[in-house]
Amino acid sequence: MSGDWLRAIGLVLVIEGLLPLLAPARWREVFLQVARLRDGQIRFVGFAAALLGIGLVLAS
Repeated sequence: MSGDWLRAIGLVLVIEGLLPLLAPARWREVFLQVARLRDGQIRFVGFAAALLGIGLVLAS
């Protein structure tokens, strides 16, 4: 079970690292745009991502 968690975290790190690796200038632009969002907008994006993740976990 803990091996599954480590693999999941590793996969997240790989996916999160792809954009800065392949397109650092675009990643910086996106990061700056996100930094300009209001707290409520950031919370909504986080909530939607969490719901999507839960849905994917439950569907698998």
